[in-house]
Amino acid sequence: MNQGSSLKRYAITRLALVVPMVFILLTLVFLLMRVAPGNPVSASLGGHAPPSVIKAISHQLGYDKPVYVQYGHYLGQIIRGNFGTTISDRRSVGSIILVNGAATLELTFFAMIVAVVVGMLIGLLSGRYRDSPLDAGGRLFGIVVYATPVFFLGLLAQLIFGVWLGWLPISDQASPITQALLQTHTNIFFLDAIIDRNWSALWDITQHLILPATTLGIVYGGVFIRLIRVNVIRTMKEDYIEAARARGIKERSVVYHHAFRNALVPVITVVGLQLALLLGGAILTETTFNWPGLGHELYIYLQNRDYAAVQGIVVVFALVVVAASIVIDFANAFIDPRVRY
Repeated sequence: MNQGSSLKRYAITRLALVVPMVFILLTLVFLLMRVAPGNPVSASLGGHAPPSVIKAISHQLGYDKPVYVQYGHYLGQIIRGNFGTTISDRRSVGSIILVNGAATLELTFFAMIVAVVVGMLIGLLSGRYRDSPLDAGGRLFGIVVYATPVFFLGLLAQLIFGVWLGWLPISDQASPITQALLQTHTNIFFLDAIIDRNWSALWDITQHLILPATTLGIVYGGVFIRLIRVNVIRTMKEDYIEAARARGIKERSVVYHHAFRNALVPVITVVGLQLALLLGGAILTETTFNWPGLGHELYIYLQNRDYAAVQGIVVVFALVVVAASIVIDFANAFIDPRVRY
């Protein structure tokens, strides 16, 4: 079987498996929301609304219908791209995803960059100088940051760099002036400022982005540190590395152009897996830094017990993770032919 046909067969098989995976995810989210205690309409209205109002809203939202009817309506809405409407403030979940999801995407993207850069640098040095004080320090750093709760590290960063030193802002996506004057094209402030060539706004947005992105990125960079270190050590023992040294290639070139490149291949898979963890960590990070993303909105709607909003946002998170896993699988299959068989 040639390379093209094997890759095509793998892609078709992988896409076919997405259907039952998404179906199971959607079903689990629906059931978990339905088995939660209390009346979602009454809880979202503060528990003080008259029974007639609760009954009217429940009928309007279809919560008085049998569960199987609600389930069919729920699946039909998802297929049409309609994630529902919130109970507490009657907002479309789709609009929340477009506006607040852009902020989460911005934070997650830069946090992933921080995680990969930190993991690559420290992991490479630890693997290159194995069992040295540098290696011990790198391993200790990776363990400590990964074990540290992201909200605690965020609060510590706010205290040190925002309160004590006064170097960086400790909350929000940008200053009120920037948010009022910035033209929103994509709802991603960093990109909107570049599109408008508004460099003062870009600097303000960058300052607000540094603490939350660095906090979230450093925590999950601990995974990359350990992974890259192990792969560098293993790669340095391969026969082609010894052959490169025997040919007289400089040690620096052997490490950075041969060992390090091959050690990065497994990182592609972990990047996809880390996306799910980053989205989970984004909820705590956004709440800590008052970052107006989906995680922050999810926290607010959980407090309000707005099950319709929670259901829609959780479904979006699940679909994003599924899509990311597919992309990572395709990338792995393209890079490593062994995956296709």
